[in-house]
Amino acid sequence: MSCLNTSSQSHPATFLLVGIPGLQEAQFWIAFPFCTMYVVAVLGNIIVLLIIHTEPSLHQPMYLFLAMLAVTDLVLATSTLPKMLSVFWQGPREISFHACLVQMFFVHAFSAVESGVLMAMALDRYVAICCPLRHSSILSVPAVVSLGSLVLARGVLLVSPFSLLIRRLPFCHHCLIAHCYCEHMAVVKLACGDARASVIYGLFVAFTVVGGDVLVIAVSYAMILQAVLKLPGTDARLKAVSTCASHCCVILAFYIPCLFTFLTHRFGHNIPHHVHILVANLYLLVPPMLNPIVYGVRTRQIRDRVLHIFQQKQRVPV
Repeated sequence: MSCLNTSSQSHPATFLLVGIPGLQEAQFWIAFPFCTMYVVAVLGNIIVLLIIHTEPSLHQPMYLFLAMLAVTDLVLATSTLPKMLSVFWQGPREISFHACLVQMFFVHAFSAVESGVLMAMALDRYVAICCPLRHSSILSVPAVVSLGSLVLARGVLLVSPFSLLIRRLPFCHHCLIAHCYCEHMAVVKLACGDARASVIYGLFVAFTVVGGDVLVIAVSYAMILQAVLKLPGTDARLKAVSTCASHCCVILAFYIPCLFTFLTHRFGHNIPHHVHILVANLYLLVPPMLNPIVYGVRTRQIRDRVLHIFQQKQRVPV
């Protein structure tokens, strides 16, 4: 396919998102579970934000990081799902070149932010378990806000060059994106010029963000495990492990599809394309849907607050 309208910079005026190659006939039905997951993600994260905002006792580092995670999940899901659902239900859809770059920025910048928030939450668990008496002084509210600001700034600064590098690439009328949203490598692969700078920089960002954050998380949990094994009594150990269980579930739900998607683009040439696209979509849906459910069930303060709200509604006379 060729794009009829091109700009003077040799990039197309619009791209065409085709959805999931090889599953076009099934896309209409695939959209329904995706839509359900999106609704659960939006409602769940909004409820978590409202509870943390209205409950003064939850204005603590762990819950402030959880609020950051909820905002990040809302941005990640909302930046892709509405357009993705229109592709699934109405067929291939156009997206303007600049809108594509904006979507790409939000997807990758806030993926980096989510990784940074998960890393910060691992540090919070480390301080809470290994240095409990100094937790409030080390991770005060201003320190948490500063750490969150640094995570956001890192994501914005590292991902911004993606768009600048892509704007310099010639596309030779190629505008058919074999994907459901404007993913960085899916767009770069359409370029007919030398895209090595974009590819190399993408690798640099991935290794810097994911590699660095995973290393910090691994070291934090290694030290947590070492501290837990020194605790006297089985009950104390189980309680310490229980406080980290929900975070470990969230970490696995985020990083496993993230690494699969990243590695498949570079090395997974034998993996069916529709499998790659489905995992890339779930990577933006499963964590936002799962995070409020996991923390809502595992965190007693949030669970009790939700139950209290529902009990109050049931007591209201009709």
